Amino acid sequence: MSAFGEWTTAEGLPAFEYRAGPTPWDPIIDPPSTRHRVHVGNRRITLVAGSDGLASVWDEHVDCRWLAENTGICRFGSLATDAARTKVFGPAFFRMAVADGHAEVTRTVLCPTGEVPWLLIKVDVVNRGEVGLRRSLSEEWVVRPRLVDLEFGPARDVAVEDAPVVALEECGGERVETTRGAVRLSSGERSAVEAVLAPRSGERPADEAVAPPLAAERIGELLTVAVDVDLPPGSRTTVWFRFGLLDGPAPLPEQVYAGTLAALRVRLPLHTGSSEIVWHAAMLTGGACVDGVLGGHTLNQGSAYSFRHGFNGAARDPLQHALPLVHLEPDLALSVLRNTCAWGSPDGDLPYALDGRKQPWTQLFRPSDQNLWALWLAAEYAAATGDLAAFERPVPYHPCHGAQPVPLGENLRRQFRFFVDEVGVGEHGHVRILNADWNDLAITESGVDRELMIERGESVLNSAMAAWVLPVYAGLAERLGDRATASEARERAADLRERVANEWNGRWFRRAHAPGGAPIGDHDLWLEVQPWAILCGAATSEQARALLATIDERCRAGSPLGARHRWPTGPTSQVWFSVNMTLVWAASRYDQDLAWDEWRRMTLHAHSTAYPDTWTGTLSGPDCYLGPESDRPGETWALPDVGVAMQAYPVANLHSHSQPLLGYLRLLGVEPEADGTMRREFSRADTA
Repeated sequence: MSAFGEWTTAEGLPAFEYRAGPTPWDPIIDPPSTRHRVHVGNRRITLVAGSDGLASVWDEHVDCRWLAENTGICRFGSLATDAARTKVFGPAFFRMAVADGHAEVTRTVLCPTGEVPWLLIKVDVVNRGEVGLRRSLSEEWVVRPRLVDLEFGPARDVAVEDAPVVALEECGGERVETTRGAVRLSSGERSAVEAVLAPRSGERPADEAVAPPLAAERIGELLTVAVDVDLPPGSRTTVWFRFGLLDGPAPLPEQVYAGTLAALRVRLPLHTGSSEIVWHAAMLTGGACVDGVLGGHTLNQGSAYSFRHGFNGAARDPLQHALPLVHLEPDLALSVLRNTCAWGSPDGDLPYALDGRKQPWTQLFRPSDQNLWALWLAAEYAAATGDLAAFERPVPYHPCHGAQPVPLGENLRRQFRFFVDEVGVGEHGHVRILNADWNDLAITESGVDRELMIERGESVLNSAMAAWVLPVYAGLAERLGDRATASEARERAADLRERVANEWNGRWFRRAHAPGGAPIGDHDLWLEVQPWAILCGAATSEQARALLATIDERCRAGSPLGARHRWPTGPTSQVWFSVNMTLVWAASRYDQDLAWDEWRRMTLHAHSTAYPDTWTGTLSGPDCYLGPESDRPGETWALPDVGVAMQAYPVANLHSHSQPLLGYLRLLGVEPEADGTMRREFSRADTA
């Protein structure tokens, strides 16, 4: 279905074979590009494989930083891997092959399993000729660590202070390192710099002058390790390298390689029979990074937010991404819960985000929903695993607060108190909106005076979500022996459920309330509130069925990627993974056919079918697609006037992987109950 290649298997795992040539696309706020990216990772680093054969390495251990960008070439005589016509993107590796009449070189770059801060590079060389072959095989990387920290507008190029030592070595051979401020060329010759930067033959007319090489201080350090290869006719050999933050002596590379592939086959859900489900699980878990500042693992939603603009946010996002991991890799889900709770302050508040240096960022948004996501993830984890001991172990608060750690259960209780006492409710009894709820732009889109809305505005969306979350959290609180909190949570939920029920206008549920004015969403349908009104029980069965029919007719019609989040629609229509996952879940209770159809519209397959010439959505996607009415359907949003654009980095957003997984689980009837248990009711034998 895709113009870029096709799905295949490699090492017994789902993979994508990329065959397209350079295909330009527009990042809107950055120059046009022909590079298409795929992100794979382990629990420490991210390998960003490019369609041009080059790679980047991302590390979020202590801050948001690139260790290397758009580099990494293996050369064997006249063969160079960045000239490979075909590339294979696997769930934890990137493979390319080049050949001539004499030799074939296949290079696989792998993220080893675990918290390993380096890449393992396997180079297989085959002598295809009839005579012996003796050549030098070299691995070349240009390194210049770069911090990304709240970058809006034109991209900056700022070297990391106190950059770590990045090294390249042949496994068992000599190591070549970089240190901040030094330029080390392994051969000591400037020609090596020119070689790694020069265009490949055929890309420039012969009579066109070649530009001089870039200055050393701009290109960073060039690392080159060369190995002499001597092959008899028909024979083959394998050469191994490591690149990254080399944390000790090189282990046996064959064991690391085989062990990583074996671990992938064990932990990924191959039993589902769906390559896409397996791929989503690999991409989601590959986005994790052990946090060297707060402990645990962060699960940054990535894409433009992290890799282009340099922050980890909102706090709800890692919590939301970890929800399907409760059922796939519960240890990682718990680690993400602990890490995100550690962002907060002792009063139970969670900051909107962490900046590129892992400091709380509260200057832009102050949403009122974030505690709900922590309570939800905690309840789902406990219901699925029965691991109540996890809630007795201490969790720190962000170091900027200078506060002592408290047990995870107490951290969550304080978050509940903050939601009840500090966020609170407004004059209509709905949860206050503060300056945003799930929708960062809800106040702007409401058309109500901003300051008035922040002071006294109310979110029906957050009331509906809380009416579902709080009873589920109450089940956990009761199991932890906190009956008072459990009772209060249930009472609060019952009151909010009744108030949401009163927002039914005969066609749909209203979205919000502004002080002294008409309800918001009486004449236009805001999709994000509707599924939660069904899920929390505010909608009667008759209302739920009528509402789903209205959504089908007005939000879903003609939209191949799923329901639009507003109706009436227009040229700015958008389709959000986070919203449509809840729609799938709510619809599964009343209309299984609609629910499965909506889920299928969330898939990569659906995007490649509808927009085969758009790379975004082929192997990964953003948090939101533009609808069919847009002038860029199937792409994603951009706000160039303020220097912010998802389109600037429109892939590797974990919503595009976590939400199809969570929706799939809900379709199979897997969800937490209000008594603290987990329902596993496989209501329909259906697969992807």
